[in-house]
Amino acid sequence: NQAGTAARAGARTAASYDAHGDPEAAARGAVSGWVAGNGFSYSQSGFEDITATVAVEVPSLVPGIGPWTATRSATMPRE
Repeated sequence: NQAGTAARAGARTAASYDAHGDPEAAARGAVSGWVAGNGFSYSQSGFEDITATVAVEVPSLVPGIGPWTATRSATMPRE
């Protein structure tokens, strides 16, 4: 699932002392374009262990059934 992949990418980037990128940009870059621009949100917390949470809005494929939000979190130790 793309929300989980994005959360892991964001947490991995935020937890690495060697990473030179923006964790939110890493998370957004880990998902398909239609997901990244469709209700994407990123948050992170922690210091020793970094937890990144990503929520993406998933559009409905069935008329009459509204979109839903997939939310996933990932935690990585600071290294």
